[in-house]
Amino acid sequence: MTKFFLSLLTLLLGPALAEPLRVVATVGMIADVAQEVAGDCAEVSALMQPGVDPHLYRARPSDVRELFYADLVLYSGYGLEGQLGEVLGALGERKPVLAVTEAAVPQADTLLADDAYGVDPHLWMDVARWAELPAVIAGALAQLEPGCAEALAERASAYTAQLLALDAWVRESVASIPAAGRVLVTAHDAFGYYGAAYGLEVAAVQGLSTEAEASLADVRDTVALVVERRVPALFVESSINPRTVQAVFEAVAARGGSVRVGGELFSDALGGANSPEGSYIGMIHHNTRAIAEALGGSAPPLPEALAPWLERWQLEANEAAP
Repeated sequence: MTKFFLSLLTLLLGPALAEPLRVVATVGMIADVAQEVAGDCAEVSALMQPGVDPHLYRARPSDVRELFYADLVLYSGYGLEGQLGEVLGALGERKPVLAVTEAAVPQADTLLADDAYGVDPHLWMDVARWAELPAVIAGALAQLEPGCAEALAERASAYTAQLLALDAWVRESVASIPAAGRVLVTAHDAFGYYGAAYGLEVAAVQGLSTEAEASLADVRDTVALVVERRVPALFVESSINPRTVQAVFEAVAARGGSVRVGGELFSDALGGANSPEGSYIGMIHHNTRAIAEALGGSAPPLPEALAPWLERWQLEANEAAP
């Protein structure tokens, strides 16, 4: 009889006591979307913490263990993860490993690239393209946890609607910048998709990857652009050493020009875990407000569709300053 009751208890409580899926994402931009989609069906962690440059990342033994014990590994692809890609390729022979950006935005789509690096992996800078990820991630999770499929699809749909509203807000914010001032100068070339999607000319001191150092020619070209176009502000990045931008400041001043720091942008990593900028929506919101205001425009209040994000961070629609 005792064995019967134990079996019955296991049957009744098994689903409730079952541990959620363990999902590891390489970067915060993917981890945040995955957690939004997963809800209670999975626990999501990011391998790389805020401020970490994925181009330069080297896997540690603890990372390998975390990846090994995960039920699902999500990474960007298109070369973003650098040498870690070799580890992920080998791991894919043992467990589900998905390059979500490659799955959501295949090479048949219009992608930016250069001869030195290949495909530009910074697709999260185009919010409309990043809005393709929730459905892809929901599908991957549903294969592992079919009982969650309906809830996953609902959450993916709701979050996609938020991202599309964010995309429209970014477009409106950038459009407020005077046409002659729509020149975005940053430390490295992470904002190409942002510029292409929202109508900004983008210049960077370093190329797509931070593995290559900026040359004197790169600095000279950037200085010439800043002086000629009278660019009012340059931007540093949270995951990039600011020394290259500082070199541009000094060279502009030497030529009698004037330029200021427009703010710190989040390019290859989210902000702190306990801050609004530690979410993907917060990252794009922060960057866009900083860019618009530094270049002579103004960002409107966030739309009603983003009320869930505002409520989570206890913010008003026009409150969060860059």
